[in-house]
Amino acid sequence: MELGSIYFYTATILNWKNLLKPDKYKDILVNSLKFLVAEKKIVVYGFVIMPNHLHLIWEFTQLNGKELPHASFMKFTSHQILTDLQQFHPEVLPYFAVNLKTRKYQFWQRDALPVHLYSPAVIFQKLDYIHNNPVQGKWLLAQSPLEYKYSSATFYETGVNEFGFLTHIGERL
Repeated sequence: MELGSIYFYTATILNWKNLLKPDKYKDILVNSLKFLVAEKKIVVYGFVIMPNHLHLIWEFTQLNGKELPHASFMKFTSHQILTDLQQFHPEVLPYFAVNLKTRKYQFWQRDALPVHLYSPAVIFQKLDYIHNNPVQGKWLLAQSPLEYKYSSATFYETGVNEFGFLTHIGERL
C-alpha cells in the first residue's frame, strides 16, 4: 500500500472467530482509528466492524514511525485485545494460540486484503457494500444500515460524525 492512495481494506479475525462481537473489542478498533486520525497518519472515509472482520475505506497520509499505519493498527489492537482477554477471559485464549517464534497468540489473520480504489464509482460501490454488510442474511445485525452502530452509514446519511474520525469521501474526490 502507498501513501496518498485510497484503499478498501478487509482484516479478518483468525479462523473467522467472532472475537469482535463484544462492543468493548469494537471500541478498541474505533479508538485506534481515532488515534491514527488525530495523529494525521490516516484518513478514514468509511468503515464497518463486524463480529469477525473489519472493512475500511482509508488513506495513509504518513508513516507511523517506520511502518505503514495499518501495521500499527493491527499490532496495537491485538495487544489491547490480548490484555483484556488475559485479564477477563483467559478461557478464550486457547482459540487464538499459535506456534510461532514471534508470538503465542494471534488475533488477525495474516491475509488482510487491500484493494486500491481507482475511481469514484468503485469507491461508492465499496461504501454501499460495507454499509449493507450488517443487514445481509448471514448477519442480520440490524434491519437497516442506519441502525448498526459500528459503521459509517449514519455519517453518510445524516452528516453527524458520531465517531469523530470520519471524513466524507466527497471532500477527497
